Amino acid sequence: MGYTPMLQLRSSFWRVAHGREIELGPRGIIMAIINVTPDSFSDGGRYESVDAAVEHALQSVSEGAAIIDIGGESTRPGAAEVSPAEEQSRVLPVIEALRGRSDALISIDTYRAETARLAVGAGAHIINDVFGLQKEAEIARVSTDTGAGLCLMHTGREREKLPDVIADQYHFLVRSLEIAAEAGVMRERIVLDPGFGFAKDADENLELMARFTELQRFGLPLLAGTSRKRFVGTVTGRDAAERDVATAASSALLRLQGAAVFRVHNVAINRDALAVADAMLAARRDFEQREG
Repeated sequence: MGYTPMLQLRSSFWRVAHGREIELGPRGIIMAIINVTPDSFSDGGRYESVDAAVEHALQSVSEGAAIIDIGGESTRPGAAEVSPAEEQSRVLPVIEALRGRSDALISIDTYRAETARLAVGAGAHIINDVFGLQKEAEIARVSTDTGAGLCLMHTGREREKLPDVIADQYHFLVRSLEIAAEAGVMRERIVLDPGFGFAKDADENLELMARFTELQRFGLPLLAGTSRKRFVGTVTGRDAAERDVATAASSALLRLQGAAVFRVHNVAINRDALAVADAMLAARRDFEQREG
């Protein structure tokens, strides 16, 4: 009986700051969202205080998160921009308080080079840039100087997009990778994020999910961030706070298409969904080895 070979998930090590690394490939890695903001779209204001943010972060680690992503400015559509000083006053105390409290890696969600530099100095390992180095290219130099890992996200904001969703991914992310290379960033420090929800309508997001395997041509690990996004609500009819089940379904589907890291609000439900996907992938690998 014939069968279609499974997409092979490459195993690699993401090299990050402070001499750390994390293996990507054998199992889905969860990055927990910690919004230290008053206005994020689904949990704004819940974790504004340092104590609340740290407690939530440690709870997320206990539920299975390997990475904690700390952000001090909402990236929802229409959110008010905050000053660099305000952003830093929100995130730096949380990073400092978390440092050494767990084995989880700490990620700073920012597009500002100075915030990134201060955050890595405070203990962060990864810089998660939602503008893919194309807002402040100096972030690439921060990575080179500190050894920080980089998550480079695709966005359609503040520019004209190409009509084909995958062509636009390559158009944007190739430039991000050029900026990184020009600054001397090693590829082993880079993960790519196709930016679900960032200036993409529901149809574009669903097509991006359906064609996700085409992004494997980059030859780099991929992060999926569908958590509670508007297109998930469009499909399910659910409000933001009620989208965790559908998010977990999308995480499992994207895991089967090669995603390595999953940025989510609800760690526990996505951990379980990814455990099923990983078990299925392992069973398929065993079958293929038996079949030769």
